Amino acid sequence: MTSGLRPTPPLARLARARINVCSGDPHGATALGFGRGQRSIPSRVSGGAARAYSTSEREQQPLLLYTAGTPNGHKVSIFLEELKDVHGVSYDVHAIDLGTNAQKQPWFLRLNPNGRIPVLVDTNRAGFRVFETGAVLLYLAQHYDALGRFAPDARAAPDEHSEMLQWMFFTHGGIGPMQGQANHFLKFAAEDIPYAKKRYLDETKRLYGVLDMRLDGRKWLAGPGRGTYSIADMNAIPWVGRHDFTGIETLDAWPNVQAWVKRTMERPAVRAGMQVP
Repeated sequence: MTSGLRPTPPLARLARARINVCSGDPHGATALGFGRGQRSIPSRVSGGAARAYSTSEREQQPLLLYTAGTPNGHKVSIFLEELKDVHGVSYDVHAIDLGTNAQKQPWFLRLNPNGRIPVLVDTNRAGFRVFETGAVLLYLAQHYDALGRFAPDARAAPDEHSEMLQWMFFTHGGIGPMQGQANHFLKFAAEDIPYAKKRYLDETKRLYGVLDMRLDGRKWLAGPGRGTYSIADMNAIPWVGRHDFTGIETLDAWPNVQAWVKRTMERPAVRAGMQVP
């Protein structure tokens, strides 16, 4: 059981994960010495009492997630929260300050040469490192979802597995880049470029239309029948769930997407994962 615990910030920021405060030792990652200069804050709250899982309860060490509060970061923290609820998987969080370009520092580039979050370090597998959100989701499904609750087995259910991948790649190749560019030109670009704003916003809306067609008569993006909740849904919800940030005030034009967002956001693990870090 973790010792030396102190009262924490507002519970929403805990995200029901063990938050790792690493500002005193950002370079510890290079030697896999994650403990030096850090303190673990428990987050599992029941009846007003915080609770951290012990190693004996988990029979594994906490995974280490380097992340920030972006849609790509939230994809992984949502899945980790789901895995925690089902399998007792525990993880620590190292928050990356994108505003100071911490992800471009040499110590971080040794984790991900592309200088992007999130990065997962698997402390149970000799510090194996995984970057790119899709790769991280698939890695976690392979190594930490033995029951196949969130991803169909490629051999036992090849068609369902392929369908899940198709909708994951649809998000990676479409919604993420297009909505991300819309956000950039609408919110952050130093130059006002009306053509870019319109192009990326219109393309984001078109892709929402594709999702709406897919979700007609379905609950989830992949799986037989009305679908099964999977990492395909976790992969898309952090983008679509923040449609308001992109200037799309309502999802009324896409009622199936609207219902899917509401349904997905009702999951406790999704709400928690969206608060990390």
